[in-house]
Amino acid sequence: MHQIGPVTMRLQSTAESPSQSNCCVPRARLRGKSIKQFASLFKGLADETRLEILGLLAAAQGELCACEIEEHVKHLSQPTISHHLKLLREEGLVTAERRGTWVYYTLDKSLLDRAKRFVEAIEK
Repeated sequence: MHQIGPVTMRLQSTAESPSQSNCCVPRARLRGKSIKQFASLFKGLADETRLEILGLLAAAQGELCACEIEEHVKHLSQPTISHHLKLLREEGLVTAERRGTWVYYTLDKSLLDRAKRFVEAIEK
């Protein structure tokens, strides 16, 4: 026991038993490329507006024109909504198809698979 001011501390031996040596060292379940793909997924999901847009697309069970998305997200300007749609495309969460002057968006089919792979990776 060592007295440090009003606090008494017990110093542990530097020699650890085999059962103690691994007690505080977790094994990494996610490494390398898998971390990047999951970080990308969560980066795209980490905004209320983008989640709202993804929810609209999921409810539509198909495609929505950009003008339909803008109609639902009235609290933001068109350039801001376009910015969020661009980020969703870049993160691979939605796909876009231009038809004339309009762009139609759908959920990327791999979105649920990516989320499932993340859950499976952390459950192992």
